[in-house]
Amino acid sequence: MAVKNTFGELGLSIVGVGSQYPPYSLGTDSINILAKRFYPDSAAMTKVLSINRFTGIDFRSSIGTHDHPIVNQKEPPTIAELNDVFMSDGVPLAVSASRKAIDEAGIPLQDITHIVATTCTNSANPGYDHFVAKGLGITHQVEKVLLHGVGCSGGLAALRTAANLALGHTARGKPARILCVALEVSTVMGRSELESINELQETRIGVALFSDCGSAVVLSNGMGDSPPPVYDLLGWDHRILPDTEGDLGFDIDPVGWKVVLTPRVPKLAAGSLKPTFADLLSSLPQLPESYKTAPDFDWAMHPGGATILSGTERELGIKPEAMRASYDTYMNHGNSSSATIFSVLDSLRTKHMDAVAPEGRVRDYVVGCAFGPGISVEMCMLKRNMGAKSISGLQTPPDSESEGSRSENGDDTQPRGIEEDEFIRQAVEALELD
Repeated sequence: MAVKNTFGELGLSIVGVGSQYPPYSLGTDSINILAKRFYPDSAAMTKVLSINRFTGIDFRSSIGTHDHPIVNQKEPPTIAELNDVFMSDGVPLAVSASRKAIDEAGIPLQDITHIVATTCTNSANPGYDHFVAKGLGITHQVEKVLLHGVGCSGGLAALRTAANLALGHTARGKPARILCVALEVSTVMGRSELESINELQETRIGVALFSDCGSAVVLSNGMGDSPPPVYDLLGWDHRILPDTEGDLGFDIDPVGWKVVLTPRVPKLAAGSLKPTFADLLSSLPQLPESYKTAPDFDWAMHPGGATILSGTERELGIKPEAMRASYDTYMNHGNSSSATIFSVLDSLRTKHMDAVAPEGRVRDYVVGCAFGPGISVEMCMLKRNMGAKSISGLQTPPDSESEGSRSENGDDTQPRGIEEDEFIRQAVEALELD
């Protein structure tokens, strides 16, 4: 018997959201400092450092500064060394973000039924999700899934996976409270990228984009004593663009993972938006009449780069304010790969984001979208609970006992929020990075 896919019948909702950035904010000069310390001038290095000044990123959140020992050795760090830093400095970020999401959900730890985790900057066994569970103090048995190979689309891939697991529990008449967690520690791989730029004389821009973050959401299937939603999850769409696996990815290397990012990515990503959005809308026929075209919605777009955001505007005819949380996250924290999208959703429901909504109107419905290697496209439809309490502002980094939270220019300035009267001025313009 055919089952009609209409929203409102799934009973799925995000009941808690949390994000945690590390203590340090790398300015654009941090890459220049490392490049000058270890590598000679060359045409490729000069071009990458020039691109670095025009990414539109003011700060990239990081577990350390350009003086961190792991990026100041004679040779780039090995995978074993990167793993040690991921576990010591990264896992606590994921634990903190998870605690925030669980606390907002207002549920005891023993209510967590599953953990769906993702990362593209670690491949240890057991996976980091095992240590997040230990860090949270989870001692009961939970079903765990660790996604790998999905890159920047990992957050929404984890949410989609969790949704299907939750529906499985619904079919069995059981409540599900699923912790989705994403963690990336990318900045410590900067030396490996600079090494490749120097050796291969290639224009590799990943070193100028990627940052560190842990983020999480709790998904409920609505059975039992379910918390009120922050966002209802109405539907999703997943697809792979054919013959694009060489355009976007993370290649394994003895000194870490090397970013694969060809000049075709922005055009390929933009070209996939209309058909994916159309299919998503067709699966949700009961949306209100006022939500039929892309500009009718708020957009939680993964800020993979300036050209991704500006290309989305052009392709869908939406205003930058519709992606206000994506721009804010991109400019103040950079691209944290899979962990970014939950951070965007966290920021989107803040009061200062509400203040800069298009035409001054916050949309009930939000489209989430991210692109990953493959190229994969993840898109979902969310309904924001306007009755949920808006939080006051951006997530702030934790205090650090070792190096403090000083910015690259030596002061104590943290990433700044966007005020209403300056949003458009700060919005990133279209850039060709190739």
